[in-house]
Amino acid sequence: MSPSQESVFPDYETETSQTSKLLKKFKETPFVPIGMGGFFAVVAYGLYKLKHRGDMKLSLHLIHMRVAAQGFAVGALTCGVLYSMFREYVVKPKE
Repeated sequence: MSPSQESVFPDYETETSQTSKLLKKFKETPFVPIGMGGFFAVVAYGLYKLKHRGDMKLSLHLIHMRVAAQGFAVGALTCGVLYSMFREYVVKPKE
């Protein structure tokens, strides 16, 4: 874009970037990135342990890892919902 051209959305481009919007969302709902990180950590751990599973069947190992990853993600989402309810109903002053 040349300096002589005016932007179509000048306020949008100068005030909010994608990074600032992402950081704002993370501050509003901190358990979503925690859940995503935990999910990927369980998946990475499962892939690492795939070689060292011993005599356990592959299908059983994959089922255990899937349940662990889903459990972590659902647990983080549940904590996030409880946190948002606490913020909205307990901490927020009544109007």
